[in-house]
Amino acid sequence: MVVCGDDALAHRIAAELAEVYRQTVVLVTPTGGGPDTSRPGVRAHLLGSVPPDEPTLVEAGVRRAQALALLHEDDEVNMRAAFLARRLNPHIRLVLRMYNRNLGLRMAELLDQARDRTGPDLPPEDDDGHDATTIVLSDADTAAPALAATAVVGTRKIVQTDGLLLRAAEHVPTGPGDTPGPGLVTLALLSSTSSDPAGADGSDRSGRRAPRLLPDDTEVRAAAGHGTLVLETVSHEPVRPPRRESRGASPRELLSPRVRWALAGVCAAVVALAVASWATTGDHPLHAAYLTLLDLFAIGDPAVGEPTARQVLQLLAGLLGLVLLPLLIAGSLEAFGAYRSAAALRRPPRRLAGHVVLLGLGRVGTRVLVQLHELGVPVVCVEDDPEARGVAYARRLRVPVVLGDVTQAGVLEAAKIHRARALLALTSADTTNLEAALYARTLSAELLVALRLYDDDFASTVYRTLRAAHPGALTRSRSVSTLAAPAFATAMMGRRILGAIAVERRVLVFAALDVAEHSQFVGRTVSEAFRPGAWRVLALDTGVRDAPAADAPPAVPEPSRLLWELHPGHLLHPEDRVVVAATRAGLAELLGRAAPPPPPAARRTPPHRDRPEPTRPSGA
Repeated sequence: MVVCGDDALAHRIAAELAEVYRQTVVLVTPTGGGPDTSRPGVRAHLLGSVPPDEPTLVEAGVRRAQALALLHEDDEVNMRAAFLARRLNPHIRLVLRMYNRNLGLRMAELLDQARDRTGPDLPPEDDDGHDATTIVLSDADTAAPALAATAVVGTRKIVQTDGLLLRAAEHVPTGPGDTPGPGLVTLALLSSTSSDPAGADGSDRSGRRAPRLLPDDTEVRAAAGHGTLVLETVSHEPVRPPRRESRGASPRELLSPRVRWALAGVCAAVVALAVASWATTGDHPLHAAYLTLLDLFAIGDPAVGEPTARQVLQLLAGLLGLVLLPLLIAGSLEAFGAYRSAAALRRPPRRLAGHVVLLGLGRVGTRVLVQLHELGVPVVCVEDDPEARGVAYARRLRVPVVLGDVTQAGVLEAAKIHRARALLALTSADTTNLEAALYARTLSAELLVALRLYDDDFASTVYRTLRAAHPGALTRSRSVSTLAAPAFATAMMGRRILGAIAVERRVLVFAALDVAEHSQFVGRTVSEAFRPGAWRVLALDTGVRDAPAADAPPAVPEPSRLLWELHPGHLLHPEDRVVVAATRAGLAELLGRAAPPPPPAARRTPPHRDRPEPTRPSGA
């Protein structure tokens, strides 16, 4: 794996690949970036130019690499390096960091076409399902699900698959005989017990015994008093389909009741005059109505020399026209005001409670707003720039917005922070986020506070300090690089890998696999395909058998097609696709690869001085 970048995201992704997925990583940073001595498992650190030139990529091993991540903050730099890398190795998997999403999608299509034309056939050594596609990601898109999950359930240990957001929830027992609920499935038995807790979220203490990954049901029932890690869906209760929002004011909202009644009276009077004209003159009804309208708008000929009844009706129609003119003006003004009110930003309702206060509607804030809206979570946004990119989204979604500087008194109170369930401080200024979090904590001691901080070390320091000052409150500090790195690392591993979740010092990997490609699944039931401590089938993709043709247009996003809580006797067919949770060694066995050895940094026990070192056989 080759990682090219110039900020903390590159270092974080390199560490994720090396420590979680046990991959050989070469990190390429610009000249002056300094050696990456703090990341174990990263094989080499090269200093290159911006954009990376051909000698640098060749020295990094792009010709033999499986995947390349281009993570520079300049889209043009990443595009130029992507074209060069595709020419050097047509079969390399490319992961691009692009701020311009539309341009990125077109770039991915162009690079894939170049791959097909340059080398349509994979070499024999890569004929193992190697995925050589181009994947385009952005920080905002990859960090938004974790931030939304933080606001809803207070954790960022999530996996996103088929539009469904899942989280790994730690259930800590409250007593010796307490057995937590299983959720969708029990992923692990933690090392913590009721008498030996392992600590809070983010702790690296593993207790006296290591966690047991993917236990069977018998082992779970026998592990009374142990904490469990279960898989649950991230949702807001109750979950209802999103209501179709109106793009403007409804017809009843355009005019006030007085104006509507006045116009109805004028119309009734016009009809009465038309009927009277038809009855007195004996003309055709349409001609009588036509004459009445001409008299109403004062554009008809004077009824000189005509019968008295016709002259009286003309005078009445003229008087009615004088009444109609101010009504038309009033109706136009009210309709214009109604459209302006519909286009204006909504204010928070008076009795709003249990909502999420979202600070900042930039790139990250806008994506989090959309994610929370899809989950059905009520949101109130706070933004000081009325021209921010997320304000238009909030107006379209009919989400309340408070315009003002969050550091000024009264702004958070206007967002009903005292009745909110969570605060997400996602502005681009660390000081603003920290000040808002501290002020919100003084207003509500039970509020869940999550703030975005640029520097990961600073975020850890703030987290520890806030937890020490408010031990009973929920506080989370996240850096975008920390939240985005797992998604980028997952993309580098290929489309079959959905994500990974840390279980104390061990890791569970989630993958989507075709049953036909794995003899461990073909013709077996779900219970027979389950190997405790190695892998477990979690869900079945029900949309595989009726998949559209390759040249069909992209379909409209539908609800999740994954079938969870499979019956143990369900038979797996070769045309099925399943979602599995596996250990790293178990996934390597499923994919037909050698299980990677643990890195030297992970071996905590030093060799005994009084124990002789084993002799190496000659010729080894």
